[in-house]
Amino acid sequence: MDQVKKLIEKLNLVPHPEGGYYKETYRSFGMIDESSLASSYSGKRNYSTCIYFLLTSEMFSAFHKIQQDEIWHFYSGSPIVIHMISDDGIYSKALIGNNFAEDQIPQFVVKGGCWFASEVVNNGNYGLVGCTVSPGFDFEDFELPSRNDLANRFPQLREIITRLTNN
Repeated sequence: MDQVKKLIEKLNLVPHPEGGYYKETYRSFGMIDESSLASSYSGKRNYSTCIYFLLTSEMFSAFHKIQQDEIWHFYSGSPIVIHMISDDGIYSKALIGNNFAEDQIPQFVVKGGCWFASEVVNNGNYGLVGCTVSPGFDFEDFELPSRNDLANRFPQLREIITRLTNN
């Protein structure tokens, strides 16, 4: 996985709390006033933010959610599966990549408020994506539930939740 080490170094990536590595590449100067945001937000938010996000087959991005829509852009490596659970317990997934013959898509929007996790498809590989969030990402909007809390909320999805959570 020399390529992973090179990408981490070249892109100045650091570990992300949900798993994987990231680097914020853009944070808009402009701000949205709290009065113009949904009541679930406290404080102002930037118009938009963007990160690089890197996963390897030895790790996953654990189930979490944010309030904002998150647009995933595929760059290189293995395709990545994004697993999603709606607030009413409906499971779905999307496959992002660049092999259109295999029904992979290069861009996908995870709707705000949706629980989601992701993992690299191919063993011994990595996936590099970009994630754009609007209104801009703030860790105040980030929820990383415990395995038990999420599995108790969605018992019918206990298997996938157990596989894609850390505690």
